[in-house]
Amino acid sequence: MKIISNPTHNEIKLAAKALKDGHLVAFPTETVYGLGADAINEKAVSRIYSVKGRPTDHPLIVHISSIKQLDKWVIDIPEYAIKLASEFWPGPMTLILKRSSLAKDFITGGQENVGVRVPAHPMALALLNKFHKVGGFGIAAPSANRFGAVSPTSAAAVDEELGKYLGPKDLILDGDRCQVGIESTIIDCTKLVPKVLRPGGITLEMIQKVTSLKLIFKNDKNDVKTSGLLDSHYSPKAKVVIGIVTEPGDGLIALKKCPTPPNVVRLASPANVTEYAMILYESLRMGDQKALKRIVVIPPDGDGIAIAIRDRLLKAAFG
Repeated sequence: MKIISNPTHNEIKLAAKALKDGHLVAFPTETVYGLGADAINEKAVSRIYSVKGRPTDHPLIVHISSIKQLDKWVIDIPEYAIKLASEFWPGPMTLILKRSSLAKDFITGGQENVGVRVPAHPMALALLNKFHKVGGFGIAAPSANRFGAVSPTSAAAVDEELGKYLGPKDLILDGDRCQVGIESTIIDCTKLVPKVLRPGGITLEMIQKVTSLKLIFKNDKNDVKTSGLLDSHYSPKAKVVIGIVTEPGDGLIALKKCPTPPNVVRLASPANVTEYAMILYESLRMGDQKALKRIVVIPPDGDGIAIAIRDRLLKAAFG
């Protein structure tokens, strides 16, 4: 496995060739780092599941370079989905749509739909464009961490999580820290109205404004299966507890306005909810690096991306 910092155009081209040859490439997006494989190569995709320790019936998100590639992967696209894609791609939004014949069971977990998105990170887009030029159709890329663990927002975190599982011809592209910091908003677009399955950087208010439709925001157990819907997810080794009184030796993540009690390790003091999202996973990892047994988090109030932050923290704290 090789880490390439600030890759040149030629190195990104070589990374695209590595994907086409069946190897794995971890790369930055604006949300978190993804672990990529050629989305039509079953053997390569199976390595994603192996490296992550991910259940094979857990579907993957396909990353494409532009909205023009969408109809290769999906069919029966509703008008509101076109509006969303036109407004928010490239960006932190995944659309669940009825799959085309290109999206096989090893990508969809056997479902008749597939998740697709266009990432906004310039390095991710460069990789996708190079990949299309060498004959690729899309890159399957879940977060580049062991299944259920904290998602990585830096190349160093990817190496820490997966370095020992990657092969000699696999690559990690280092594109610095992710700017959104939490995973994409996932929207089920297979119904008459959009249904938000996982909140993220594209907020409920933003979706409603573009579609002029009343949203459904609900995670039914027997609904569409997609990333990040398990009760327990995004979890560090330390126990995460929400909004209780701290004890000496605890870690603390809270907005800057919240004071730090004596003998508590302050892991993060974000100034606002945008910064909170960006540094959340990095701060949870820091708690493990400091060998803390417990991390107390005080989630932000309000709507917008604060909803997504609370979603991730509830899953991190589950159990």
